[in-house]
Amino acid sequence: MKAAPAAVLFDMDGTLVDTEVLWWETAREVAAGLGHRLGDADAPEVVGRAVADTAAHLIEVTGGDASALPDTAAELTDSFFRKVDAGAPLRPGAAALLASLEGAGVPFALVSASPRSVVDAVVAGSLAGVDFAFTLSADDTVRTKPHPDPYRAAAKRFAADPAACVAVEDSPDGTASADAAGCAVLVVPSLLPVAPGRARTFARSLEEVDLGVLSDCLSRPNPEIQGPKPA
Repeated sequence: MKAAPAAVLFDMDGTLVDTEVLWWETAREVAAGLGHRLGDADAPEVVGRAVADTAAHLIEVTGGDASALPDTAAELTDSFFRKVDAGAPLRPGAAALLASLEGAGVPFALVSASPRSVVDAVVAGSLAGVDFAFTLSADDTVRTKPHPDPYRAAAKRFAADPAACVAVEDSPDGTASADAAGCAVLVVPSLLPVAPGRARTFARSLEEVDLGVLSDCLSRPNPEIQGPKPA
C-alpha cells in the first residue's frame, strides 16, 4: 500500500470554493472605476494573484500613481469580501474529498493567497464544519503566492518535509508556489490553464480525486506524462 501524504495542503479560491469568478468580477468592477476594461490580457495578473499584485497591476495599466495602491487594494478586498460573504459554492467533489481525508485521519490545511478576512468568511460559511488543522492567509507570511513561503510555512507547521505533502491547486501562481516549496502538486485547473511540470499531476475535477490519487502524486516520477492532461 502506498504511503499517504504527511499532509494535504488545499488552496481555497477556485480549488475548494468557486470564488475565482467572484474575484474576477471584483477586479473588473474596480478596473472599470479606474477607466480600464478588464480583458484576457489581464488574467495572469488577476487570477490566483494576491490583492496587492492585482492592485499594482490595475494602477500600472491605468497609469495611476503608486500612492493610490493602498486604496485600490482596500477596495478590492472590501468588495471581494462582500461577494464571498454573500455565499460561495463549493467546487464539485470538494465536500466528499475533505470528508474522506478526515475519515482516513489524513491531516489537511488551507493555504490561501486571499486576505485573512476573506479566508475567515469562507471558512465560517461555505467551509463551515470542515476540520482544517489550520488556515494560512496572505497575511500570515511575508510573501504570498507565487513565492514558496505559504507552502513552506504550512509544511513546517505540520513538522513535515514539503516533499511528503501534496498541495491541491487550480492556478499557475499557486502551482508555482507549491512547486517552489518542494511539494507534489495536484492541479485541478479552473479559469487559467496550468503548464505541465515534473511534480505536477492533473485532474479535471475533485470528483476524480481520492486518497489513492493524492498518494500517487508522491510516487509518480513524471506526473505530467502519466497523469491526466490539463483540460
